[in-house]
Amino acid sequence: MTFRPALLSLALCSALIGAPIHANTVTDAINKDLPSLMKVYKDLHQHPELSGQEVNTAAKLAKEARKLGFDVTEKVGGTGVVALMKNGPGPVVMIRADMDGLPVIEQTGLDFASKVIATTEEGMETGVMHACGHDTHMTGWLGAARQLAARKNEWSGTLMMILQPAEERGRGARDMLNDGLFKRFPKPDYALAFHNSSAAPAGEIGYTAGYTLANVDSINIVVHGVGGHGAYPQSTKDPIVLASRIVGALQTLVSRELDPQDPAVVTVGSFQAGSKHNIISDKATLLLTVRSYSDATRQYIIDGITRIAKGEAIAAGIPDDLMPEVTYKKEYTPSTWNDPDFTRQMAGVFSKHFGADRVKEGKPSMAGEDFGRYYRADNSIKSMIFWVGGVPQKTWDEAQKTGSKLPSLHSPFWAPQADKVVATGAEALTLATLNLLKK
Repeated sequence: MTFRPALLSLALCSALIGAPIHANTVTDAINKDLPSLMKVYKDLHQHPELSGQEVNTAAKLAKEARKLGFDVTEKVGGTGVVALMKNGPGPVVMIRADMDGLPVIEQTGLDFASKVIATTEEGMETGVMHACGHDTHMTGWLGAARQLAARKNEWSGTLMMILQPAEERGRGARDMLNDGLFKRFPKPDYALAFHNSSAAPAGEIGYTAGYTLANVDSINIVVHGVGGHGAYPQSTKDPIVLASRIVGALQTLVSRELDPQDPAVVTVGSFQAGSKHNIISDKATLLLTVRSYSDATRQYIIDGITRIAKGEAIAAGIPDDLMPEVTYKKEYTPSTWNDPDFTRQMAGVFSKHFGADRVKEGKPSMAGEDFGRYYRADNSIKSMIFWVGGVPQKTWDEAQKTGSKLPSLHSPFWAPQADKVVATGAEALTLATLNLLKK
């Protein structure tokens, strides 16, 4: 990707980068604090809570923020926490971490592995694990809060640190916004967050300017037919054959209807039909995940799925009263946009401090993250989420040599090198904030 920023952006970037603020002292201070932070991390890792159930997690970290002198409000948008520190005139910087664990039975073998059992909103009993590394996000958040509270003489403005529930359900940011996040509290000028990565060596920072994470929609298609005996297919309308045609035709939405430079994914993750060898069912159900970046592409794909399902049913001779039912959840995860100029400015700050070999521009991801809702709520906010690699260097090097597969986020085996993730995340958030709020 070639970068040709406006002269003003270059000037601002130079101004930000040209005045590092006690960079080495920040590194030393975080390293000194790391044993304490790792105790917090291990506690959070051992006691994960599912989306919307983060009561104890929120209480623990709210207590930590109060000890640092923050004005703390709990139960924002459910279990969300807002910690404010006003320190004179200046911009408002928001730092966000997500709190929820996943319904995954941990298999990392760590001596502090989670053994928590909980019940999901759907009533399923399950093991719970921080398989997406939100425990590293919260601990890095706390590390940055400690540094910034101790350095009030170095910055001026308002620090707004939030702990968000239910990111994994795609609703936590929305719930906090609907509960008056930008009305009851100052609206941020800048919003920052980081996410650990299972696709980069520990301590490496990755960033993407522009679209960085995708719209994520879950869509159900119920395909109706006329059931009967498997020996007499002529007297039926086979929903399995029709659903199979729909699965194949759906792939043309991306391959033949979208611009090849407009990325999207349509995946049929589940095909459910039938109960016995010799019975033609009267119903088949398809469960889809759909990924896109722009809202226009998202809507085009959703409309196209309905069109293809109906068109294939008409071609199969399905009567009007048995047309496929296409439904999608209104609760979806919107795409995340990193303000390009702001992102490159912050990447410059990171590169100057950590070294260019540890800060790398990457491609957008088709994963979802509801951090994008904050920018969408007010697009005057300059917003950036960045990655912090979590794969131990030795493991990473071995995988590059042998081509072996590494555990991904959401895997029961995902165990990031937490001290590297926490230290790097806390350090990057601290340096970015000190630059944005410098006197």
